[in-house]
Amino acid sequence: MALFNRKPTATTTTATEPPAVDPALAALTGTYTVDPAHSSIGFTVRHAMVTNVRGSFGEHEGTLVLDGTDPANSSASIDVRIASVDTGIADRDGHLASGDFFDAEKFPLMTFRSTQAEQLGGEAYRITGDLTIKDVTRPLSIDLEFNGSATDVYGNERVGFEGSAEILRSDWGLTWNAALETGGVMVSDKVKLTFDISAIKAAAPQA
Repeated sequence: MALFNRKPTATTTTATEPPAVDPALAALTGTYTVDPAHSSIGFTVRHAMVTNVRGSFGEHEGTLVLDGTDPANSSASIDVRIASVDTGIADRDGHLASGDFFDAEKFPLMTFRSTQAEQLGGEAYRITGDLTIKDVTRPLSIDLEFNGSATDVYGNERVGFEGSAEILRSDWGLTWNAALETGGVMVSDKVKLTFDISAIKAAAPQA
């Protein structure tokens, strides 16, 4: 089911005969609010050259606007509260929130605003937008899998996505590090971001 822009194919249509709209896709049109209780935004980074540290941000909010009749109009925005970083070690979380890394007091939010989306094939998509960390904004592409739609036991209409992206943290000014006696550095520059999103459709406005 295509939620975003389909890539051009060899098949062409005339201007007077636009391609038919998939009814199931059209039914998904609407504004969705990310459900933080059933969503996660996480990261994985190499530590001391030998293992991975995983963490997540417990506080975030976002909106998806899906247009099933014209998927090019779909968009996404996410705000993440930096101080909610959680790696399971309080001292490490405090260091990440400090001026050495995110400087959460001065820059409390990390934000993403989409600018483009495309279908890669099947249920695979790529969404591109602007990621802002601290005072730096740079483009980011996220590969996503559309996990489908469902109505939960409370009657909420939901859609689900999961995806990932890799960044170099130094591109956003996150450059703190420490050299190891055996060579290499304490924290890798490359960071893997992960997204598991469940979003609830807003009720249609009353006539």
